[in-house]
Amino acid sequence: MSLNFWLMLGIFIVGIIALIGFFKTKTGGYGRFSTSTFLILISIIVSSLLYSAGKLDSQIMANVLFAVIGFAGGLFTGKENNSGSSKGSDSGRVIVNFGVQKARLSSALVGC
Repeated sequence: MSLNFWLMLGIFIVGIIALIGFFKTKTGGYGRFSTSTFLILISIIVSSLLYSAGKLDSQIMANVLFAVIGFAGGLFTGKENNSGSSKGSDSGRVIVNFGVQKARLSSALVGC
């Protein structure tokens, strides 16, 4: 048994443990967060296995890891922003305030 075989077996076992941990700790249903986390795990496991087998270059593996980090960062940032108040009421308030300012400006110009 070569070192490459043991490396791939180790990555496979760590990947299976990560997937089992994901399914044990996840709540019921598939929302945006759980589906994205599952896809990130699958991407890392498959790309790591391909890299250890010599099928991916180191630059491609670095690109995969940067893409996963960027995707995960956007996923967590998006979840924090959406958990607050609804965006619809805030944007409506901005439009109303803009309309009030526009009305004040036009009445000030007419008065001059």
